[in-house]
Amino acid sequence: MTCDLAPSILSFDLTDIRQSVRTLVASGASIVHLDVMDGQFVPPITFGDSYTKSLRSCTDALFEAHLMVNTPEHQFEAFAAAGCGRIIFHAEATVHSHRLIQRLRTMNVEPGIAINPGTPVEAVLPVLDMVDIVLVMTVNPGWGGQVFISSALEKVRRIRDLRPNVHIEVDGGIDPHTLPMAREAGANVFVVGSHLARSAELAQATKEIVALCG
Repeated sequence: MTCDLAPSILSFDLTDIRQSVRTLVASGASIVHLDVMDGQFVPPITFGDSYTKSLRSCTDALFEAHLMVNTPEHQFEAFAAAGCGRIIFHAEATVHSHRLIQRLRTMNVEPGIAINPGTPVEAVLPVLDMVDIVLVMTVNPGWGGQVFISSALEKVRRIRDLRPNVHIEVDGGIDPHTLPMAREAGANVFVVGSHLARSAELAQATKEIVALCG
């Protein structure tokens, strides 16, 4: 199974984001991670499908929308139309995970499900064989730059044991120190935001992270 870097653009200067996206992909990132927040499921509000669509011409890399929103199904069609080939919704935001996954399949979009640090693995067990990716939050969702929650790695290990062929993504506090820990636990997709956004040389920092991904 491949290991992939999925930079989150949330922490970058949005006035120059198109160039940043080009640099990230040219330096080895294979996924662009879009943190969508509605001010309800999490306190901040970020951006919507129109902004996502405006970035689509920058690259052919996979766009994944991480919907940190209530009623995520209301956003599926808009983000698919904006060019997202993968959409991840939160288990905590719906009581109909099974139905939402089926709907994404009918749209030819890769379905993913996410769980917060306080949510047990049991929340995704009923649909573990249906999704392409499980996102394990390693910080509480809402803001970049938080401290990595190492106890979340036990969830990664358990999911990897239960379904060896599923993609497991980690999001929050991922940097050159924590990425190898997450990879050892079984993660193979790594969302990196603040570390790259703060780097003095984005291309070199991205290449270093890609090398750690393997």
